[in-house]
Amino acid sequence: MNKIFYWSPYLSNVATIRNVINSALSLKKYNYDSYDVSLLDTMGEWKLYKEEIIQNKVNIKKINNLNLNFDLNKSGYFKSRLYFIFIFIFNFFPLLKLLKVKKPNFLIVHLLTSLPLTLLLFFQFKTKFILRISGLPRLNFIRKLLWRLIGKKIFLVTCPSKETLNHINKLNIFDPQKVTLLYDPIIDVSKIHNNLKKKIDVLDLQKDYFISVGRLTKQKNHTLLIKLFKIMCNKNRNLFLYILGDGEEKINIIKEIKQLKLEDNVILLGYKKNPYPFISKANAVLSPSLWEDPGAVMIEAAFCNKIVISSDCISGPKEFLLDGKGGYLFKNNNLSSFVKTINDFLQDNNHNILLKKINAKKNSKKYTLFNHFKRLDALLC
Repeated sequence: MNKIFYWSPYLSNVATIRNVINSALSLKKYNYDSYDVSLLDTMGEWKLYKEEIIQNKVNIKKINNLNLNFDLNKSGYFKSRLYFIFIFIFNFFPLLKLLKVKKPNFLIVHLLTSLPLTLLLFFQFKTKFILRISGLPRLNFIRKLLWRLIGKKIFLVTCPSKETLNHINKLNIFDPQKVTLLYDPIIDVSKIHNNLKKKIDVLDLQKDYFISVGRLTKQKNHTLLIKLFKIMCNKNRNLFLYILGDGEEKINIIKEIKQLKLEDNVILLGYKKNPYPFISKANAVLSPSLWEDPGAVMIEAAFCNKIVISSDCISGPKEFLLDGKGGYLFKNNNLSSFVKTINDFLQDNNHNILLKKINAKKNSKKYTLFNHFKRLDALLC
């Protein structure tokens, strides 16, 4: 039986965390007897998902006795850097000991990669390291040096989009034969179908609304979204936007909504554990992000037969939306382009919109748990 460890300590509830859990669950779900799967717990970070993880026969393996209550959304960038250092120092020897004693076949490395990669650089392991790289990462001196030094020792580098894969290969750091495409396990088919059937209190929602789903961070670029609706509502006060999510930018977003006198048209609904019924009733899902890779909400929306209007940001939306054949794209962080694109959607014919929906839904099926499992299983074997 292959012993698989996942390293993915996190400080805020980003979409990658759900992908890590889904990846681990897919190995047990589709090939139960071949894999012994564990999520490594560095500071009690998996407690929110503990019941689901254990129910699906995935282990949570504590590295130490740390149990922190930390929320990056409320603590900001500087404090998060301190926690990165804290995690590195207090988990260095525990992780080293765990790998030496337990000897997993594979360590799949997602977030906060510097610690496991540093161990790989200075120590010899029977364990094969798999590094996931997303987006178009900034290569500061330390990261570039570390990647070059561990390049020959790394077993595989996986990328969730073709754009990221091409970017990594152009850097000429890793052997191209070690760099491979592995789509994230975003679509849990049965879970989404079940959640769509659940009744939720949407009686007060307007019939004609757009929706944005995601963390309230600068990356998600809600400022552009609010400016868009100011222009749109000047022409039509019957357009509405619902924003689902929570995060450090919430106060600033509320201030901007009030300043532009959009309280009746732009409404924050907070975090929703089940966003799918809200998505299913919307005219379209709006994604003005400054960057994505590939954009979980966009892919889930397409699977739910919803049109996506997204910024043409790095790295993922253009690839997923098939350069506009599976949705609508506007220039990244460009208000006039955003306005033109949403007007194009509002004036488009039903046949063209239907074709875009069909193309996007077909593309979304690349991101199911089963397709992720098939590819990952082949790589591990």
